Amino acid sequence: MEPGTVFVAGATGYVGGRLVPLLLAHGYVVHAGVRSPRKLAGRPWGAHPNLKALQADVTDKASLAAAMRGCSVAFYLVHSMGAGGDFAQADRDAASNMAQAAAEAGVGRIIYLSGLGAIEEDGGAGLSEHLRSRSEVGRILAQGPVPVTVLRAAVILGSGSASFEIIRSLVERLPLMITPRWVRTRCQPIAISNVLGYLLGCLENPATAGLTLDIGGPDVLTYGELFRTYARAAGIRAPLIIPVPFLTPTLSAHWVNLITPVPAHLIRPLIEGLRNEVVCHDTRILDLVPQTRLSCYDAIAQALSEAEEGPAPSCCFDAGHACAPSFLHARTQCPAEWTRPGDAPFAGGTLFTADYAIILDAPPTRVWDAVARIGGERGWYAGDVLWRLRGLADKLAGGPGHMRGRRDAETIGPGDALDFWRVLDVLPGRRLLLLAEMKVPGVATLELKLESASFQGMETTQLSLLTSFRPRGLWGLAYWWSMYPAHGLLFPAMLRNIARAAQAPVLSGPRKLGAKKAAA
Repeated sequence: MEPGTVFVAGATGYVGGRLVPLLLAHGYVVHAGVRSPRKLAGRPWGAHPNLKALQADVTDKASLAAAMRGCSVAFYLVHSMGAGGDFAQADRDAASNMAQAAAEAGVGRIIYLSGLGAIEEDGGAGLSEHLRSRSEVGRILAQGPVPVTVLRAAVILGSGSASFEIIRSLVERLPLMITPRWVRTRCQPIAISNVLGYLLGCLENPATAGLTLDIGGPDVLTYGELFRTYARAAGIRAPLIIPVPFLTPTLSAHWVNLITPVPAHLIRPLIEGLRNEVVCHDTRILDLVPQTRLSCYDAIAQALSEAEEGPAPSCCFDAGHACAPSFLHARTQCPAEWTRPGDAPFAGGTLFTADYAIILDAPPTRVWDAVARIGGERGWYAGDVLWRLRGLADKLAGGPGHMRGRRDAETIGPGDALDFWRVLDVLPGRRLLLLAEMKVPGVATLELKLESASFQGMETTQLSLLTSFRPRGLWGLAYWWSMYPAHGLLFPAMLRNIARAAQAPVLSGPRKLGAKKAAA
């Protein structure tokens, strides 16, 4: 057993993405358990000598046990709200796997970040499904042989957190809010810096083992007051808030989804939980892990300042699935860790492609600089109005939409969210592979590939734009053929404009490559 070695489940999530570098800075060896270890390579701390990025999935008990071996303490920072389907059952299964795997690996303690509002004695009766599930996970972990420390938090205020991004978008974009009565519900927000302080403090204080502790900031206020506090910290006019009795959580989730970049699958359970008061009733943490707690105003001001200084260290979009469908392994030589065995029952096994290429009088390094800046505020080099309309349609359908942008304007790494795409693979100077997370009746990818080429005796670069689509049912076929004419105009224009941005003269093309469909 190595006392200075800890395991973090959920290392690519919002809290985990900030906790790992904090632990490394305090001298700990960190086993970061992630489904796709390459996602950590792009983080500033991804090459730290004390970091071990290990493939581990909460649905696979054996992988968890292997990743936790040699660790004295394990942090459990996982929830399944973004997984689709029955997230409560997924959370139960994952927690059971974690409890058993920790015992098998010889872990001395588990530290779990839960949600406030649960009443442990009655199993959380009256709570939203999200809060009830968070409480249930704590009980399942505690039923195992490994002692558990449960920290229960309400709204976490920090740049990039789902709660903060919802608040930011609503207050900055709506001068008038027609809200349900939940706007009068009390909450006790906490700064992300204080959450991290409590997680680290519990790690370093064995007296917290076996305890369930409430954590929160010094302020207790309603959600309406929280909106006004944000406006004051941001130096903008506070919205006029009009509570009405007829807006249901489902209707609220729909209009919040349209206004904010946060995905609908995260918004709905969060909105449903707003009816529950989330206030600390247990204050033992103040003595066990003393620290200066930021007020709501100071926490928001700190988050806004962090956002202005550059990309947030972590974001609520970071924990998306960065796993490619299995058909990509053959077509794009996608690394094995991105693939999953077994395809969905797609119609006919047909793989559609629309590929284009252009020859440029420039080295790949110069062209790559333009490729790597695609998306976000820079746009997609052609048809930006069409991309935004597609994003709006995706939002209306419950998808992520076009407002997520990108983590950093200049650099991009595996696992990053990029508007309504997810970065699957990045080989600087050679390729950028994206998986569509928008609502489509099938699976879609887009790849930008750079290759050195000889053209009329000159050393040049071939820039290829390769798209794949595996349709799901009749609607998938209809979608592909309805979009096909637009792709024929859009994709060549993208290649020409990338060349212009790279200041690379066009020697040939764009031209279409290959056939329009291939057998699976």
